[in-house]
Amino acid sequence: MALNLFGNVYAGRRVLVTGHTGFKGSWLALWLRALDAQVAGLALDPDTQPSHWSLLGLGDITDNRVDLRDAAAVRKVFDVHRPEIVFHLAAQPLVRRSYRDPVGTFDTNVMGLINLFEAARGCASVRVLVNATTDKVYADHARPDGYRETDPLGGHDPYSSSKACAELVSDCYRKSFFVADNNLEPSMRVATARAGNVVGGGDWAEDRLVPDLIRAAASGRALVLRNPSAVRPWQHVLEPLSGYLRLGQMLWNDAGFAGSWNFGPGTAGEISVQSLTTQLRTHWPALHIEHDLATHPHEAAILRLNCDKARQQLAWQPVWNIDTTLARTAAWYRAFHESSQVDSTDDLAAYVDDARCLGLGWTA
Repeated sequence: MALNLFGNVYAGRRVLVTGHTGFKGSWLALWLRALDAQVAGLALDPDTQPSHWSLLGLGDITDNRVDLRDAAAVRKVFDVHRPEIVFHLAAQPLVRRSYRDPVGTFDTNVMGLINLFEAARGCASVRVLVNATTDKVYADHARPDGYRETDPLGGHDPYSSSKACAELVSDCYRKSFFVADNNLEPSMRVATARAGNVVGGGDWAEDRLVPDLIRAAASGRALVLRNPSAVRPWQHVLEPLSGYLRLGQMLWNDAGFAGSWNFGPGTAGEISVQSLTTQLRTHWPALHIEHDLATHPHEAAILRLNCDKARQQLAWQPVWNIDTTLARTAAWYRAFHESSQVDSTDDLAAYVDDARCLGLGWTA
């Protein structure tokens, strides 16, 4: 039975998810299918083995294997599927890889986005486009109350800088091509969503803390921590996705929600790398860590998002605290490694139930 959530906006809608073969994209595809949307995906092949997308077996989702840098191929997907709502998650998302391949990172994250916007411009069916960027788009000047959507954009490393550029591109297209004309509604409603450091089952990407920890445990060795004192706003992958879906719902109904939005866990979810690994180990004792004293490429020591705008205007808030988030994450991987069990659908159902208990508006 389809979930009746987000005002039933997604039921029967043609929705395109870019990056659907990735970690966050595959979870979003799963959720949209549960909302009875007509889902199509646009992405490269999964770059990990195993991959969450492959394990989910979502055979009823149209699976287009297309490179964002191929403008003609991107346009063809839009021409064929005529999406009404687009969630753009495809990207080169890794900081350390961006140091190794800055050209590819900018090409995918900036020119790929421009190709997407150009395809959307030529597709009259598109009404809403949500571009998922990152919490790393802000210029590095840590504020006690967290970065707000109005703070300056920046980016020390190629990944962060490319995503700050993606924010500027999104704002440019919104103002240049998707504006109200003669008191009519804008032709397309564009928003950006800034979140980061998600955890949850099904992530095997390189150079990410939890996947690295899980791989080490599976091979019976300890994980060497690069930056144990670094503090991040950890959240379950379903948290920002609920924000993206809520934002898409509100944009569908009201063009006034176009713009940029932060989605984070608040200070309660801000713990160090060391603390996160220690807490995960309480749920899976096979996890072991060691410290690495070598010098590594720059990463911000602390990132904190102020999510007052999303709380006040979208009535959005996190559902799971850090303890539940880490318990669910460890349980997912442990079940998979011990019995090849994939608990994603169960996690989604539990998340929705807990959101309903909190009385969140998107559950009505």
